[in-house]
Amino acid sequence: MDSQGRKVVVCDNGTGFVKCGYAGSNFPEHIFPALVGRPIIRSTTKVGNIEIKDLMVGDEASELRSMLEVNYPMENGIVRNWDDMKHLWDYTFGPEKLNIDTRNCKILLTEPPMNPTKNREKIVEVMFETYQFSGVYVAIQAVLTLYAQGLLTGVVVDSGDGVTHICPVYEGFSLPHLTRRLDIAGRDITRYLIKLLLLRG
Repeated sequence: MDSQGRKVVVCDNGTGFVKCGYAGSNFPEHIFPALVGRPIIRSTTKVGNIEIKDLMVGDEASELRSMLEVNYPMENGIVRNWDDMKHLWDYTFGPEKLNIDTRNCKILLTEPPMNPTKNREKIVEVMFETYQFSGVYVAIQAVLTLYAQGLLTGVVVDSGDGVTHICPVYEGFSLPHLTRRLDIAGRDITRYLIKLLLLRG
C-alpha cells in the first residue's frame, strides 16, 4: 500500500504469460497464459465444468485451446492487438483474478528494454483513461530483476517467451546504448524443438 492506503498492483505482461499481484509480496498472486480465444465452431455450451463463451481469456482459453482460435495480444514484448490486450487486462483486474477497484489502486507495469515509446504511451493512456488507476509507473524488467536481488548494478540476461535482452544496469539505471535486444526467445526455441521432433519421426 502507498502512504494514502491505496493498493499498489504489480503487473508483468509477458508475451506468453501474465504475472500479477501486489507490491510487497514475494511472489505473484496469479500467473496465467497471455492468450485470448474465440470458439471456432459453437457446437456445445460446456466442456467439463468450463462454459464456452464468445471470448475466453487466460486459463480458460488455455484449457480449451483445441476448440478455439487463439491469439496472443503481445508479440516480442510489444502489444500488437490492443482490443485483445484490453480483454486480458479486464480478466486480470476483474473478478476472475485480482478483483480490484482500479480507481483506488496504483499500478507498476513492466516492459523489456528498448520497447517503442508509442507502445508505452498507449499502455499508460489505457491504464489512466480506461481503468482509471490513480498512478501508473512503467519499469524496465532488467532493473526490477536486480532490485529483487538487492542490487543496483549488474548485467541482466533475460530470455522470456517472446524477447531476449542483455541489459547492463548501473546504479539503478539501464544503459540503452549498451543494451542488446533479440526477438528470438522461448517460443522460437519451442517451435524449433517441435520441428526437430517431427523430422525425426
